[in-house]
Formats: sequence, C-alpha cells, structure tokens
Amino acid sequence: MRYWGVTGTNGKTTTTWIAAAFIDAVPDRRCGYVTTVEVFDGVRRFSTGYTTPPLATLREIFAAMEANGCTDCVMEVSSHAIHQHRTGDTVFSGGAFTNLSEDHLDYHKTMAAYFDVKLDFARQIAHARWGEVPPPPYLGRRDFPPYIVCLDGGYGREMFNAVGALPLNVIPVSIPAAAYDLTGLQLVGDYNKSNALVAAALAEASGVPHETIQALIPTLKPRWGRLELVPCAARAKVYVDFAHTPDGLEKMLAAARGFTSGRLWVVFGAGGDRDPMKRPLMGEACARLADRLVITSDNPRSEDPLKIIDAIRAGVARVRAADDAGGCWVEPDRRAAIHLALAAAAEGDVIIIAGKGHETTQEIAGVKHPFDDRAVVREYTGG
Repeated sequence: MRYWGVTGTNGKTTTTWIAAAFIDAVPDRRCGYVTTVEVFDGVRRFSTGYTTPPLATLREIFAAMEANGCTDCVMEVSSHAIHQHRTGDTVFSGGAFTNLSEDHLDYHKTMAAYFDVKLDFARQIAHARWGEVPPPPYLGRRDFPPYIVCLDGGYGREMFNAVGALPLNVIPVSIPAAAYDLTGLQLVGDYNKSNALVAAALAEASGVPHETIQALIPTLKPRWGRLELVPCAARAKVYVDFAHTPDGLEKMLAAARGFTSGRLWVVFGAGGDRDPMKRPLMGEACARLADRLVITSDNPRSEDPLKIIDAIRAGVARVRAADDAGGCWVEPDRRAAIHLALAAAAEGDVIIIAGKGHETTQEIAGVKHPFDDRAVVREYTGG
C-alpha cells in the first residue's frame, strides 16, 4: 500500500478526501483515507478524534486498509504529529503542503518553528527514500518522490524554495496556472480551488490519469461542515463551516461575500486552551469582512468563555465599535447565539456559523456536551 500525506494549516481535510476520491476512481485502485472528521479503511467509516492518530492506532488502521484491499491511503499529517513522530516509520510515497498561517503557537511558539515542523514532513519523505545516501546524479526530478506545494496560500513561496533543495519532485500549483478547468467546481471560494488543485496534482503524481481527474471535478460537493448549506426555517441562507483561524475565516468569508446579496453574518468564537494570540486576529478578520457579528463560545475547555470573548472583542474594536450599534452582539451561549442570528437575519442575508463545522460536541469546563451546529440550526422554528 502506498501512503500520501497532506500537511498545512488549513485545507488538509478537504484536500485529503478529494485526492482519495480521485485515486479511488481508478478501476484497479482502492483508496482509504485518514482525516480530522473521518477515517475510511476500505469498509468502515469512523472517527478517531484526531487529525493524525497516535502511531498504534495508525498501524491498526493501515492493517485494516490492507486487509480490505486498499492500494493507497491519503492522510492528513498535522504539525503535532510531525513533531511528535506519530507516523513512526511510515514511508510516504509523496506529500503535499497547502498553506501556513497563525495557529498552534501555544505549541510551536513562533511561526518560524511552525514552518520548520511543516518542512520536516518534506524532509521525512526525502529521507525515507534516500536515507543518508544522496540520489544518483543521473536521476532527474521525476524520479524523486512527488511533493506538491500550493503557491496561493501563506508561506507557499517560502515552502517551495525550501523543499527545492531536497531530493523531491517539487510540483507547484496555483490558480493562475491551473492545469485543470475548475469552472464546474461546486466548492466555492478560491481556497477550495487551491485545495482541489493540490489534490489533483497529488493524485496525478500518484498515477491517476489527467482526464479522470478532470471528469470528477464537477462532481465534488461540500461535506463535513465545510461551507455546508443547512436548510432551516430562517429567512436567510445558513452555512456551517470549520474555519477557526484568522486566515481560514478571512478566506471563507471572502468566498461567502461572493454569493451574498444582502448582509453577511458570522457567528463565531475561539477555542480555549489553544493559541490565545489568534483570538483578536479572528475578531479583526470577521469585523472587516462580515456585516453582522455574533461573538459566542466555541470550545472554551478549561478557560472562562468571557475572557476568550473579550480577547476577540479587542480585535473587533481595532476595526469598528464592538457594540450593537456597530453590528456586533455578544452571546456566550452558543445555541442562543445561533438562534439570535437566525431570528434577526433577513431574506437575502447569509449566515455563517464558524469554528466547529463537523464537530458534534462542545467542551465546557472539561466536559464534552452533545452539540452540533447543524442540528441547532435545524431545530430553529422561526420567530
């Protein structure tokens, strides 16, 4: 079985399942995947609760994939997993880098360290192929393991330059130089175009015919709380999205602006016990791009939800007044916050409920309570 890894701050889940879908379309191949949301081992679909599970769990998953006839596995590889060597001695046939932006600095401390951990994944792929022995001088780049680098997102150029020194077949992708026709892509936003292009380049490098990939692009649909439209009784259209970083919110809201004829609403918070430096930046991004803000709790975990909200409001205040007159409300109760937006939004408005996406629990004071943004939207009866 061949293993393909996808790393980056945002877009890993979408890129992974798309790449797996492309590979799985080839008649003599069967592709499993490991994502934040779901694992598919060729037969079962289940969640591990991790972006990249611990090594012991991964080995069980890989064994099941092989037993179920999988020829390939595409998986998300998080920065924590890279730093903690969770993939162990797994030999990746190739990999991809989506982007890098502010996140996980509670763990990595600096963006330079965060970048270097991501670069370590490319080093791991190169080292697994060649070890300490350099490749023969007569080999060309096409003989090296493929490594896809998206130039559209943060640190794309820097990563492209850094991995260029490694014995890898570095393949840059970008929307302006797209090798595929994306006009039929149902996933909205430039960031999803980038995700699709990275997935396509990885799949093609793995041996999937170009024409097979092109034929599948128009069939891809939003899933797993990634700008997922949720039908409900509200007058506005309502979408649930996993964006939980400043860059993720900015790109997602910019995409939503493109299909919003009225006001753009965003209901969002920030996770507790995680990078506190991104909280005001999230507030700034939402204040710049949305017309109406409802600041609420995400997963406060062990932190005081009001302190997290205050940090977000500080960022909002840099852009505009953080009060009702400025189009910003504070409601710590996430269910009440969602219903507030659903009741206040008008015909033609779009509401984005951001931060949790596919998640079905909310962690408060160390306790996980059942909570699904999509279910909360569906339960709304109007008013």
